[in-house]
Amino acid sequence: MQNSPERTAADQIKIGLSGWGDHDDLYEKGTKPGDKLSAYAAHFPIIEMDNTFYGIPSQDRMDKWSAQTPADFGFIVKAYQGMTGHSRKKSHYEDSRSMFQAFKDSVQVLQQDGKLRTVLFQYPPWFGCERKHVEILKVTREWMDGFPVALEFRHQSWFSPEYRKKTLTMMREEGWIHSIADEPQAGIGSVPVVLVPTQDHATMIRLHGRNTSGWHSSGQQNWREVRYLYRYSEQELEEWKKHLFNLLASTRECWMIFNNNSGGDAAFNAKQLQTLLGIVKAPDPVSQTEMDL
Repeated sequence: MQNSPERTAADQIKIGLSGWGDHDDLYEKGTKPGDKLSAYAAHFPIIEMDNTFYGIPSQDRMDKWSAQTPADFGFIVKAYQGMTGHSRKKSHYEDSRSMFQAFKDSVQVLQQDGKLRTVLFQYPPWFGCERKHVEILKVTREWMDGFPVALEFRHQSWFSPEYRKKTLTMMREEGWIHSIADEPQAGIGSVPVVLVPTQDHATMIRLHGRNTSGWHSSGQQNWREVRYLYRYSEQELEEWKKHLFNLLASTRECWMIFNNNSGGDAAFNAKQLQTLLGIVKAPDPVSQTEMDL
């Protein structure tokens, strides 16, 4: 697949962050929580909405968030934890179909506004390549019919030599956008970087950092501050620049989300990559010195 030479990097590569509330280095001092999304949209054209993992927002709330962003802004909405098996608690929904329907009613708002890029299903480390889990994926895709979906694994078995080709074929045939993960290679609970698009229109990349020692920190009191504590070097970003253009030979757009949020590195690295790609969106993040003035 060849992209039109008239299309620029800004047209083909959309860079953003996971969430908008924790990136204070992007905002002027005193920016109110309710104003952060609109401020974020001045810097990046796409975002991973991660708060949907913890609870399904009302349609009214989704409508308000949509209204705070430009017409061409894009939302990647992370699937609710009950839909991916992360939650071990008893669901307050009547059944799984009701839970999925509530989620679809919520994201329908963004879809109607033309701002829903995909729903991201990121499965937990214990979701291995087994027949029962393949069946779950098939049912999930069926229940999400009419919505774009992306798929990311956290169990190495999906991309083992035995199953890699079958996994990618399944994703291609059933309409899953591949969410390529850049993460520490820390055993069975992590996946390698697999630079293979599965849909012509878009490929997703999530950069989680490469903090190997902190990757398996779940259960620790401060695990959120540890797992994604990593700042990509310019050399590592240059490597990803090459990867992006290689991917664009087989897919029309790449959506790259920086999820290395633990130390506030995500916005810095995202801006850095924009510069390397020649994408000019907004002024650099506010420096700590400026914030303290």
